[in-house]
Amino acid sequence: MGAEHGADMGAEQELRAVLVREIAESGALADPAWRAAFAEVPRHLFVPYFFVGGFPGHERLWGEDPDPERRERWLKRVYADEALATRMRDGELISSSSQPSLMARMLHRLDVRDGNAVLEIGTGSGYNAALLAHRLGDSRVTTVDLDPEITESARRHLRAAGYAPAVVTGDGARGCPGRGPFDAIIATCELPSVPQAWLAQCRPGARILAPLSTGLILLRVRDAEHAEGRFLRTPAYFVPLRGGSAQEITPQAEGLPGRAGEDDLFRFLLTLTAGSLQPPDALSLWERAGRPQRERYGITLSSGREWAWLDEPDGPCAWPLGPQKDVANPGGS
Repeated sequence: MGAEHGADMGAEQELRAVLVREIAESGALADPAWRAAFAEVPRHLFVPYFFVGGFPGHERLWGEDPDPERRERWLKRVYADEALATRMRDGELISSSSQPSLMARMLHRLDVRDGNAVLEIGTGSGYNAALLAHRLGDSRVTTVDLDPEITESARRHLRAAGYAPAVVTGDGARGCPGRGPFDAIIATCELPSVPQAWLAQCRPGARILAPLSTGLILLRVRDAEHAEGRFLRTPAYFVPLRGGSAQEITPQAEGLPGRAGEDDLFRFLLTLTAGSLQPPDALSLWERAGRPQRERYGITLSSGREWAWLDEPDGPCAWPLGPQKDVANPGGS
């Protein structure tokens, strides 16, 4: 923290302990190894500054502020259970530090074991990579980000905290084949679809956990051509993946009857079907199915095809996922 300003390390440690206790009480740190990681990795080293308030018109808080009250505000926000906007460009948010309790839930569901190799897509501040390195060891963790400024900053943060995973500058949608094979891939940025390239970099049985639409898809990889899984119940909102192979589709909810366009679960389906179903068709599907929760949806990748589905992969409700248009009769593998 701001050692130059005589930072109160006792306050930092107390706030960190309170945060870990709150996350544990929510049920997100059942694994002692992950609880130890959150207790021992100092988040403040990864977010030396962040932005609060509206965009534009935001305020910058930082740990080296000469004003002790503003430094105190910075530290309390660092160890609050909230996402922090860490990097802006031309008024647009391009990187953030995710909500710690959501990070804990994602890491728990990733289900890693000692000796596993993990690829993280979206380096951000480097905090999540540090948690993974604490759990698995530096040599077992690779993190990729498109922006060289982000990766260089993350390297500095990791070094300051005593961690040295592989930090790679590159297009996360292409993975990192030179560092594979991986036992798990975790993305900390929103995807329009799951990149097929990731499967070939995974060992059979590997897990892929990624934000997609406004949910979290958990896939089990069978081989280089096949993976399948369901969404978790947890909602999730992340900065979108950037890169030449990332194609974002924005759903349009205008003109829908009633307040459907404002419903979180319908917005999830609307994004999931963007490019495949027109909003009125998505609304009809949602209402016929009883306004389903996220965990009733899933995704299948098979031999270069990718589709989303409701309830069953080979059921009647299935549609091409993302920007691709070449999925014919997307009901089976």
